[in-house]
This record gives sequence, structure tokens and C-alpha cells, in this order.
Amino acid sequence: MALLIFSFIINGYAFAGGDEGFDLIELSEGIYVHQGKHVDLEHVNHDDIANIGFIAGDECIAVVDTGGSVAIGRALKKAIEIKSSLPICYVINTHIHFDHVLGNIAFKADEPKFIGHENLKREMEQNRPFFLSEFSADLGPNPGDESIIGPDITVSDTLELDLGNRVITLTAHLPSHSYTDLSIYDEKTGALWLSDLLFIERIPVLDGSLKGWLKTMEKLKLQNASHVIPGHGTITLSWPEALFAQESYLDMLLIETRRQINQGAFMEEIVDTVGEEEKKDWLLYQQSHKRNVTKAFTELEWE
Repeated sequence: MALLIFSFIINGYAFAGGDEGFDLIELSEGIYVHQGKHVDLEHVNHDDIANIGFIAGDECIAVVDTGGSVAIGRALKKAIEIKSSLPICYVINTHIHFDHVLGNIAFKADEPKFIGHENLKREMEQNRPFFLSEFSADLGPNPGDESIIGPDITVSDTLELDLGNRVITLTAHLPSHSYTDLSIYDEKTGALWLSDLLFIERIPVLDGSLKGWLKTMEKLKLQNASHVIPGHGTITLSWPEALFAQESYLDMLLIETRRQINQGAFMEEIVDTVGEEEKKDWLLYQQSHKRNVTKAFTELEWE
């Protein structure tokens, strides 16, 4: 069975940092994670659904994602300041989705380098009007174009960052969960930060390529890791076993959707039947599964 990490276990502790209820777990030396909540987009805490945090070296800190609002970004920043006086040299956005990037502006005054996938700069520009329209309440008073901060540095393959006696490697992936996925590996502890390349408990959300995501997971299985940090769900020590439930779901989505297409079914006919048995296994199934089937059908219909 996978070993689950909770507060006060595995070399760490939880402490209040920022708003009430905002906590960080020291997963291993210098690796701090705030675990997001399992709620949908209509919930008052919709801006706090992603696992975010930071990595501290001897010289400076790299923030990994900033949450879905300015408030969450500020809470994370305050938590970092409570724990460390080191400067924040990097803010790494693991992909485009709002719950990982809308807190960026909370760190602007620190003058870090913002880093993301080579596609992220373009996608942040394209999504700026959408973010400002749909998430204006999460962007503080009088939000404008400057509220949405894209990357200064982009990654097309791999990039090593030295935080001071701590080297982390950023890897850009082909379209998978999204078109902008980065993973982060910490050589010092063996921690692998997968963000939304890995969902645990909460149903995976397909916004990139189903076939690409399955290929990416095959490559990730070869990565040695002492523990992994998913984008959503409980942090786990067990690798690559932590990937198996998600892999099973995405395999099912591929096989069943392809089978229905080969039998001449239309998309409207299969959204209520493909993967119905998965309902019992995933949180927020109703919110995302039909969309996943639609996305899979669109990708596979012209194979």
C-alpha cells in the first residue's frame, strides 16, 4: 500500500502560514508543500485546490506554483517568510491552469525570474482575457493585464537551477495533461514534483493529449524518485505505484472511446456510458469525466 504523508510525519511538520487554514508540510529537507482542497469551481475555496509550495536551497528559494488567486499567492508568500529569510529567486509555473498561476502577482515585488514551459508564454497571453473575465474576483481590486504574469524564462527540454547546494531539474513534456506541462526533480532528496501530470483521489482532467499523457507516464515511470508530489491529492512515497490508478483510468478512456468510435458511435452517444463504472473511484467525477470523454473522442476520431 502507498504510504501517505500527513502533518507531523516524514521529517516535517505543518505550520500556519498566511490565512487561517493555510498550512505547509515539510515533506523532506527543504521541500514544502501546501495541499489543496477537493472542491469544484463553484466552491468558495476554488482558488485553493492545487498542491503548491517551495523548494529551499542554501542561497535562495524556488516557488512551485502560486495558487488560484492573489489571496492564495499572498498566503503562500507569508508562509515562506515565516519559514525562511532567503530571497525568492524563481517562481516556477508547472502549467497554464488558473489554480497554478493566478497567485503570481503576489511575488512580483520580490523580482524573481518566472519560469515555465516553452508554450506557456503564448498560452498566458492567449488566456489573459479569459482569466480577467472569469476570475476577476480572484485577482484583487481593479485587475488588469499586469495581473497575469507569464514566464521570463521558458523550458523546451530540460533546465537545471542551482538554489545553493541544491540542484533542481525542470523537464518540459509533450502535450499531456495540458500543452504546458513541467515536472521538477530535486537531486538532493529524490523528490519528484509532477503537478497535474499526476492526480490522486481527484479525477484526472484531460486538457492536452490523451495519447501524449499516456506516453509521458511511461517515461516518468523510469524516473527514480523517493516520493512524488501530485498536482491534486495526497502526497505519496510510493513510486511508480502512485501512477497506477490514473494510468488505469486513462487507458480505459483510450480503449473504450476508440472501441466506440470503431463501432460507429457518435460522441453524444458515449459521454454517458464510457467509464461510468469509474464513478465510485474518483472525487469530482461528475464535474470532469464527460468532458474527458469528449476530449478523448475529438482526439481519436480521425486516427
